[in-house]
Amino acid sequence: MMARETGILADRAISALFETGRLISERELDRDQIQPASLDLRLGAKAFRVRASFMPGPSHLVSDKLDRLSLHVIDLSEGAVLETGCVYIVPLMESLALLADMSASANPKSSTGRLDIFTRVITDYAQEFDKIPAGYAGPLYLEISPRTFPIVVRRGSRLSQIRFRVGQALLGEPELLKLHESETLVASKQPNVSGGGIALSIDLAGDEDGLIGYRGKHHTAVVDVDKKDQHDIFDFWEPLYSRGRNELILDPDEFYILVSREAVHVPPDYAAEMTPFDPLVGEFRVHYAGFFDPGFGHAPAGGRGSRAVLEVRSHEVPFILEDGQIVGRLVYEHMQEKPASLYGSGLGSNYQAQGLKLSKHFRI
Repeated sequence: MMARETGILADRAISALFETGRLISERELDRDQIQPASLDLRLGAKAFRVRASFMPGPSHLVSDKLDRLSLHVIDLSEGAVLETGCVYIVPLMESLALLADMSASANPKSSTGRLDIFTRVITDYAQEFDKIPAGYAGPLYLEISPRTFPIVVRRGSRLSQIRFRVGQALLGEPELLKLHESETLVASKQPNVSGGGIALSIDLAGDEDGLIGYRGKHHTAVVDVDKKDQHDIFDFWEPLYSRGRNELILDPDEFYILVSREAVHVPPDYAAEMTPFDPLVGEFRVHYAGFFDPGFGHAPAGGRGSRAVLEVRSHEVPFILEDGQIVGRLVYEHMQEKPASLYGSGLGSNYQAQGLKLSKHFRI
């Protein structure tokens, strides 16, 4: 099948960016750094603790702002603790020299979102976080702010991911409905397609034990972001049960891991992203980590019945979520070509065929 002129770059094309010097890195890529439709970004050797988050703006380099706002510099070569409530800027190992028709966007990795680590990629002259304009040439930086748990990171830790796209490849609503009819994008009898996306709702009925989610504990030990199966769930999380009411009051300043009611499917020729739901319908934020790779929930890739795990925070006021309430929308984009490897198929993907699931750092 011929590659499309527009679309999200697949794994082979991302590899080619390195070979042609459009993507530059301080050291060789990690073996599993390229995903089906994205590239994991790695932390460099130092972190700058800054007074506040900032946007460089159209006339400033990030380094100009760091000179003014940096409180101190932290060496990450042997690992270091990043504290909750603080803001850090870390130069990344990867930098870009994009072609004039190629742009990119970034998002936290799934495990980053599930640890409530707020991350955003910044470029020189940026006027938006996590957006890299077409033709950008220069370094990449990651803003990191742990919200619930203090974390240990080191040079080479991977908290964020980047997607590359040529042109505009977003599916419009008629195209999205047609794809849903042929591929069942969300397991719903009556899909809600509006606002350019297909709706996901919250499951507050729970599993056979009534478990509906987890609330993060405060004043915990640190989480090492590079180590799997390291921590007892109950040292960091309080399980939440439905008790027959099928609702949950979100308290401000608390962090919740919940799950979608619907299973999600991303066919191999497409990539999806979850967009935050319109704040006009409720005072809450869902999902920091919004990328869904080609093959997520795809039965041949082992993903039948994969639901979306949702990272949820209330804003200024307590808010009641009810079972079945719409909490987000999935937008779909064309891939330029089908990836060589799909999500879940031999990639060691942690969240294929998932239900309610905490990040890979915690022991079941």
